[in-house]
Amino acid sequence: MSQSSVPPVPPELRAPPEALRALSPTQVVAVDDERSLAAHTQWIEGSAGERLGQSRLLLSGLHCAACAGLIEDALQRVPGVRLAEVNGAAQRALVSWDPSATKMSTLIAAVRSAGYGAFPDTGAQAVAQATRDTRKAVWRLFVAGFCMMQVMMYATPAYVAEPGDLSDEMAQLLRWASWVLSIPVVLFAAGPFFGGAWRALRERRIGMDVPVALGILVAFVASSAATFSPQGPAGAEVYFDSLTMFVAFLLGARWLESRARQRAAQSLDAVMRRLPDAVERLGPDGRAEWVTPAELAVGDEIRVHVGQAFAADGLVVDGRTQVDEAVLSGESRPVERGPGDEVAAGSLNLGAPLRVRVSRLGAQTRYQRIVALVERALMQRPSFMISADRIAGPFLWAVLLLSLAAFAVWSWIDPPRAVWIAVSVLIVTCPCALSLGAPVALIAAAGELARRGVLLQRLDSLEVLTRATHLVFDKTGTLTEDRLTLAQREMLAAAPPAQQQRWLALAAGLAQQSRHPLSRALAEGLAGIGDTDGWQEVHEWPGQGLEGRADGRVWRLGLGSWCGAVGAAPLRPAVWLARQADDGLWQPLLRFEFDELLRPDAQSAVAQLQQAGVTVHLLSGDQTASVQAMAQRLGLPGEQARAQCTPQDKLAAVEGLQADGGVVVMVGDGINDAPVLARSDVSVAMGSAAALAQARADVIVLSNRLGDLLLLRETAQRTLAIVRQNLRWAFFYNMACVPLALVGWMPPWAAGLGMAASSLLVVLNALRLTRPAHRGASTTTVAVAPRAA
Repeated sequence: MSQSSVPPVPPELRAPPEALRALSPTQVVAVDDERSLAAHTQWIEGSAGERLGQSRLLLSGLHCAACAGLIEDALQRVPGVRLAEVNGAAQRALVSWDPSATKMSTLIAAVRSAGYGAFPDTGAQAVAQATRDTRKAVWRLFVAGFCMMQVMMYATPAYVAEPGDLSDEMAQLLRWASWVLSIPVVLFAAGPFFGGAWRALRERRIGMDVPVALGILVAFVASSAATFSPQGPAGAEVYFDSLTMFVAFLLGARWLESRARQRAAQSLDAVMRRLPDAVERLGPDGRAEWVTPAELAVGDEIRVHVGQAFAADGLVVDGRTQVDEAVLSGESRPVERGPGDEVAAGSLNLGAPLRVRVSRLGAQTRYQRIVALVERALMQRPSFMISADRIAGPFLWAVLLLSLAAFAVWSWIDPPRAVWIAVSVLIVTCPCALSLGAPVALIAAAGELARRGVLLQRLDSLEVLTRATHLVFDKTGTLTEDRLTLAQREMLAAAPPAQQQRWLALAAGLAQQSRHPLSRALAEGLAGIGDTDGWQEVHEWPGQGLEGRADGRVWRLGLGSWCGAVGAAPLRPAVWLARQADDGLWQPLLRFEFDELLRPDAQSAVAQLQQAGVTVHLLSGDQTASVQAMAQRLGLPGEQARAQCTPQDKLAAVEGLQADGGVVVMVGDGINDAPVLARSDVSVAMGSAAALAQARADVIVLSNRLGDLLLLRETAQRTLAIVRQNLRWAFFYNMACVPLALVGWMPPWAAGLGMAASSLLVVLNALRLTRPAHRGASTTTVAVAPRAA
């Protein structure tokens, strides 16, 4: 084999990767600039009132849980860092830091000094880093694969030649050729394994790369010794073919695994990367300039082009279009927006260019609040993932001891086979599949749910949801929408039909002139009957109602006591229409009663939950008649619906269910629900819920569809099933293959293929979560209520 047959390494790979180089003075200034920080940092207030930054970092070079731990340790040692959380599956870090004690450039330098890549987590950097990583991985795979084929070609004669067909000189020449071709595989293609092992040992830890690197090194050294000195202690056996095959197989599996993990995180990335890199700002003189979203200010006017995302919350000044708000609400159908309508950051303009006046920026926007929730979920490490990581460390020590024992035993039984059996044991028992089985599945599940408008704030909740026995609903704002509907109207005075119709028209016309919830509900209930023409001197009295003049008389629409009504008030919200008599007294003519509007999918969702074996409860602070009527509409037994509940009563009810051994899921939306949400085993808040309720919730249903609770439960069951499948596979794979390696029935190349295939299998199995079996479950099984979170 001529030297020219080995492909040259491109310059970009001969130099240290850009992600690992020290930052230049220009880069230091750029990453520490306030405007640059705004793209990936949120400023929060610490416990002592100090200003803290929460920054997202994009990482590279992580292959196992030990890598995440090394980066966390490196960041925690930086003065001023309050908290560092790394998610290896998502290749992200979330760092809380004090800007008075450290800088962003220092954080990046700390990660790079640990031997890993780090960049500010912006959309452009993520795409560029993914491209660089893919190019390097493909090039390493090409070198390993090309050299493996050449080495196999040189090794084949030794396997198939009859005695006497292959001279000693030719056999030695083929070994020398194999040795030369193995050098670029060991020094270049296998570089990530040696780099990862060195970083782990330098931090006095043991990671997945340690046994792999040790196996490669031992095989190469032993084979080199056999090549140079066939009569020496290493014997005459060489393992260059097994060595190059193992490296090629493992690199191929890692490349496929990396692609699969990127796909698993795509939905989460889609949620977090919706803001444009630049936006067209319009000056007072009408001139336009392109600026970054960080340069915008409240009150600025911007032009949003077709296909562009809105960079901030705002009001439409000019233009009419359709807007995709799926990221914010989970609603796939575009919504109409025109002058005076609100638009939200992160939503997409689909129809026509718009002029928008900015009303909220940065952390104040709904989009950034959603991103913060996604980040919080992304950095969660559920208990079973922590357990798997704890098992992996001692397991790796056991692997090293087992390999050493195998070498010692086989050195006595059959010395020429001792090295490759020890290498096989090292490789086949590496617990890569164990460390990948859970995190990739959870990232895939969280991404799929986020795409459907359901945000996980605590990944542990998925496991608890599979064991849920009771689901407790608050009524107002949860089972019902945050608006009322006209339920009943009653004539209080005798009059001809034409006169009654006129009264209805007057009530509708007066209601149209107020934004009060009861007035809006009345106007919707009497739509098409009245109008605002003919009304004069209309005035709205806070807490009382509306008063105005029409048909030569003074009219009131409001509270019964204000409108002259006597007797017991109805159980439901109500308003009266009254006119002023000649003697100055008020004569009630009509009474309108309202009811809460049940969400369109509430009845079907509750029915399906009950069919699934979940006991549904209704706890509400409303009156008994209203709660019992709601329970009857939902098909709930009377004992499962409790009225006039204080927050303490709700808390006691949930604690009672838990004391009986139940696992309770609480769905609420108000500030008064915060204590019981915190006490339940899993807490769910609707997208329209109060901020405190959302902060206490494990899951937020942005879409406000109760049918998405079924999607959540189904996804939790599928996720835990896949995680258990992955962990079982990893366990039984090791239990089956270790004996084969110990008795010498599994050569190093087969061990490498098995380990690579095992890791790839668990990742591909986890990706099934991105293809839900019933993708349209929440939109076809139950009715959909459009809602902008």
